[in-house]
Amino acid sequence: MYRITLKIDGMHCGMCEAHVNDMVRDAADVKKVTSSHTKGETVILSETQPDTDAITAAIQAQGYRVLSVESESYEKKGLFHRK
Repeated sequence: MYRITLKIDGMHCGMCEAHVNDMVRDAADVKKVTSSHTKGETVILSETQPDTDAITAAIQAQGYRVLSVESESYEKKGLFHRK
């Protein structure tokens, strides 16, 4: 699983968050996406590595500015997870 964090400029409210989330879902097959206008970021969880260029292009086409994209492997820690 992958976790992609995008720093985004231009989100000012909850509707902006919902708009960005919808654009991400339309641009790529993702498991979960959450956005925060106060943090200025969107976090994506996906089973496969999504096309971050397509996601970035979709977001920027709507007037938001993607400042950075970070991708990392992600392992969900369940109730009985051991270190």
